[in-house]
Amino acid sequence: MTVNIDITKELKAVEKLIKSDINKEKMILRLYNYIFKSDGKKIRSRLNLIASSSSKNSYRYKLASIIELLHTATLVHDDVVDNASTRRGAMSVNSLWSNAHGVLIGDYIYSKAFMLMVEIGKKDILAELADATNDISQGELIQLDAISNIKISLNKLKKISYFKTGRLFEASAKTGAMLAGANKNFIKNIGESAKNIGILFQIKDDLLDYSNSPKTGKQSFQDLKEGKITYPFFFALKNSSQKDKKQLISFLGNQRLNEKKVLALISKLNGLTKTQQLAEKFYTSSIDAAKTINNQFIRQEMIELANIALNREK
Repeated sequence: MTVNIDITKELKAVEKLIKSDINKEKMILRLYNYIFKSDGKKIRSRLNLIASSSSKNSYRYKLASIIELLHTATLVHDDVVDNASTRRGAMSVNSLWSNAHGVLIGDYIYSKAFMLMVEIGKKDILAELADATNDISQGELIQLDAISNIKISLNKLKKISYFKTGRLFEASAKTGAMLAGANKNFIKNIGESAKNIGILFQIKDDLLDYSNSPKTGKQSFQDLKEGKITYPFFFALKNSSQKDKKQLISFLGNQRLNEKKVLALISKLNGLTKTQQLAEKFYTSSIDAAKTINNQFIRQEMIELANIALNREK
């Protein structure tokens, strides 16, 4: 069956739901409203709505809200871990208030998501989202352990990308399909497409870290300054001579980088080119999985999301 609905309009309803029924404690209210004043891209909740679009289930908006709450909680916690001062071009919670505020409001948002999950009451959805949040935490811990680890493998980097980003994309699509009562084959295929879009999204994030464009809304070279080995650095390191390797290693964790020098060396060693090629592989995998979906509306929406992920500049 072909479905044609206005996902953008539905996302506004999701946003309204997220901002309703908030705790009236002044501090919680201030923090919560500050975090959700920025609309963001809502790619994950969009995925969820796309996957459930063949159904008129009354819980569709609630489930999409859960996805957005889970994602937002991870962002707030990420900012604490990374000691980030900005988020989406605005001051982060931890920089405006404190790390304690960031941790606790993140926990509050997580708990709100799980309360809504209980209201939906579907064990398969609860299990998928519980597994996904556990995997996201694993991804963050694995990445922490990989700080400044120049011996990290490409497979380990891919695992971090899957756990940190791809896993919630996958769960967003799969739970939407579960809510719609889809068959196992559809759940598998849309989950596979979404997972690859998510990993592609993370790879592009790594590329954008090496961009000086103001469009990104992020501080350039932040990952490198934090000692994180991401794809551009990994590929450059693999192609480097002993002299270049020594120079590259000196960049890790360095807060006073000569950004032009960094970009020139990473580019010379094909770090950016190889990362773009990897992004295109995951793009192709996401498209291949999307093409197995019979529903024309859902198939086209998934292909469009893959295009957005590949071509995004922020």
